Amino acid sequence: MYENDLPGLHVGETAEIRLNAYPDKEFTGRISNVLPVLDPTLRTAKVRIEVRNPGLMRVGMFVTATFHGQKKETYTVVPATAVLHLHDRDWVYVSTADRKFRRAEVTVGQTLANNLQEIVSGLQAGQQVVQNALVFQNTVEQ
Repeated sequence: MYENDLPGLHVGETAEIRLNAYPDKEFTGRISNVLPVLDPTLRTAKVRIEVRNPGLMRVGMFVTATFHGQKKETYTVVPATAVLHLHDRDWVYVSTADRKFRRAEVTVGQTLANNLQEIVSGLQAGQQVVQNALVFQNTVEQ
């Protein structure tokens, strides 16, 4: 675990483990110890995760661990169809106070499950958007 990530990591939290040898299998464990010494070259600390071994794990195997902290974060998400890609920019149509719509430029983040798109900037949480921007634009242009 990198030095900068240590404040968000606590004993008792969960982590998902994937063995490099068996990447399709996922195991859940609990953080039991964060060692107090940093590797001076990499600026990392060792983390001990207790996980039930179904017989696949061997000493020395490489794993990938995903840690789930308890820091709450809020994201703005819209249906992926609400984002219109036009001239190398991303747009959404937002409703205005006078019951009209305006096109607003946004910066998109990750594509999420269930056909959702993260919006990093350009849209406030709670703002209403047109669910299908392409259909809306084609309708307006007719």
